[in-house]
Amino acid sequence: MPHYITLATCSLNQWALDFEGNRDRILESIRMAKAKGARLRVGPELEVCGYGCLDHFLENDVYLHSWEMYSSILANKDTYDIVLDIGMPVIHKDRRYNCRVISYNGKILFIRPKIVLANDGNYREMRFFIPWLKTQYVEKYVLPRMIQKITGQVTVDFGDAVCSTLDTVIGAETCEELFTPQAPHVNMSLDGIEIFTNSSGSHHELRKLDVRMKMITEATRKCGGVYLYSNQKGCDGDRLYYDGCALIVCNGEVLAQGDQFSLNDVEVITATVDLEDVRSYRSTISQGLQSRSSPQYQRVHVPVELSPDSLNFDPKIRPTDTQKLRYYKPEEEIAYGPACWLWDYLRRCKGAGFFLPLSGGIDSCATAIIVHSMCRLVITAIEEGNEQVISDAQLVSGMGKEWIPKTPQELADKIFHTCFMGTENSSNETRSRAKELAEKVGSFHTDLNMDSVVSSMVSMFEVVTGKKPIYKIFGGSQIENLALQNIQARLRMVTAYLFAQLLPWTRGRSCGGLLVLGSANVDEQLRGYLTKYDCSSADINPIGSISKLDLIRFIGWATDAFELPILREFVDATPTAELEPITADHVQSDEADMGFTYEELSIFGRLRKINKCGPYSMFIKLLHIWEGQRTPQQIADKVKSFFWFYAINRHKQTVSTPSYHAEQYSPDDHRFDLRPFLIDPSFAWSRKKIDEVVSKIESEKVHELDTMTVD
Repeated sequence: MPHYITLATCSLNQWALDFEGNRDRILESIRMAKAKGARLRVGPELEVCGYGCLDHFLENDVYLHSWEMYSSILANKDTYDIVLDIGMPVIHKDRRYNCRVISYNGKILFIRPKIVLANDGNYREMRFFIPWLKTQYVEKYVLPRMIQKITGQVTVDFGDAVCSTLDTVIGAETCEELFTPQAPHVNMSLDGIEIFTNSSGSHHELRKLDVRMKMITEATRKCGGVYLYSNQKGCDGDRLYYDGCALIVCNGEVLAQGDQFSLNDVEVITATVDLEDVRSYRSTISQGLQSRSSPQYQRVHVPVELSPDSLNFDPKIRPTDTQKLRYYKPEEEIAYGPACWLWDYLRRCKGAGFFLPLSGGIDSCATAIIVHSMCRLVITAIEEGNEQVISDAQLVSGMGKEWIPKTPQELADKIFHTCFMGTENSSNETRSRAKELAEKVGSFHTDLNMDSVVSSMVSMFEVVTGKKPIYKIFGGSQIENLALQNIQARLRMVTAYLFAQLLPWTRGRSCGGLLVLGSANVDEQLRGYLTKYDCSSADINPIGSISKLDLIRFIGWATDAFELPILREFVDATPTAELEPITADHVQSDEADMGFTYEELSIFGRLRKINKCGPYSMFIKLLHIWEGQRTPQQIADKVKSFFWFYAINRHKQTVSTPSYHAEQYSPDDHRFDLRPFLIDPSFAWSRKKIDEVVSKIESEKVHELDTMTVD
């Protein structure tokens, strides 16, 4: 006799502190789950208040308002006849916990606090919450009076418990707990729990999704059972983009997978499983013997069957077929992740659109193409009848309720503004590339020369000091050369903000400014190859943690995927800042200026951040990585130079533009890379140790040569 049960999990585009909006999206997901016949609904981590509240979690208002929203969910009869697993913060005994609240038919069954908190990389949960360290332990929690009036309950169980229905047992683990060596689902499976829920706030990084998906599938392949994974989706008000991808797995086989990148605020996926499959699967693995010594969980009983009994068996209901996991290529992830993030940011800040200084180089080109990708996603959502996207597009564009754009270019004309800010050092090639790209993506494009503004600033300096700086190629010093480049870059930033504020006004809009987009890639930020407060200083930066090599691959992919042949010219062009005069013998090159190739910077970045290498350990690793490609002395010189420039430019990260987080070697000083910005750039002791190794290697080579000569 099969025991079929339909289960639902969801991805919600929640927003930190948007209490009513978050509640409404939760309610919509419950209605959608019930419409699909589900008897259990699981939502994302901290979905009531939004995962990304950060230090707002230290404010008691967040907990009060979360209970107020939860009370309206409990009282709503639309939420009956389905077990609900909802995420919210709870204060218990004056301690703040990240919790799951399990309920059925307007009654809270129990509250399950998070056991293992995420506290590395972008996550600081230990700053706000306390972990529940007493596993398999439960105590009483006194409910707020507003909840007591609705449920008639005074206390409920609070702790590491599970939910027992008449036909199965459900246990919860939250996000980070899945990734730990002693994941709760292991002990729960040994104690007979058959359905695991995981509510997550997991962000997007390039090439990361497979790690998460493998963890989820392996959880039930090893232990047996059904795993429901729910995740936040969208921009929660910060640098992260939560990439959804809800998942339902049974015994290691995927039954349903949600979208990773989507403009839908509410997405619910369901699957019908046979609980007998779990029981038979577990009989084939060595679980039985191990379970005899496993911990026991307190079961909170709810007298309800989630699967129909034999008298109500419906032969039309059938289990969901298995499917393969779907993954995007990194180039596609760049196209869609930052694009969804930009749309959320724009619509929620009520901006009038974007302004991008379009230089004709590949970085600003990539930024423009991401905006183009955003416009394509918006048009697709409009064609699918997404009312929220239609309403947001009308609001952002200022075009009113009747306007519905038909093409990405039509939308871009209203919300995307580009500008080529040329000087005497700009080439005709970059200017024409910028203009043609703007035409292809449909942006409102302007073109200007800044020579008079630049010369006015230099003349002012000359009048005040009596000295006139000149470029190095004309006999000037390095400090003069750098100052003349920087003044162009900084004036572009001032010009960008002037145009961003007033361009909508010139086009007839009485209010609303444009968000200025930055376009410095992660490698240049790591090296500090940008001017502080230049046009890399912006409101947000969609490529700020994406490597140059990945951006080049992305543009190569978009050339065909978006049918934009002009992009090939950007890929083939030599990267240049165009801040120095172009002569018959000199054309400025980014890689020559930096002293590193972009490939080298990518390697340095990963070793520094991901492998936690200082100068000495990085040198040792590179001896093997670059063996036969560079001499030990060349490697030593590269490492010393990298850390010198990284250290002296670290201060630039304190004012860097908030960037979409896509890469683990991001040097973002504000949140991800917590290192001091005043560092001795010589790294004197590390240099001595590196020199000792180089000297030893060279001495051994000389000895080997002498030995060979004697032989």
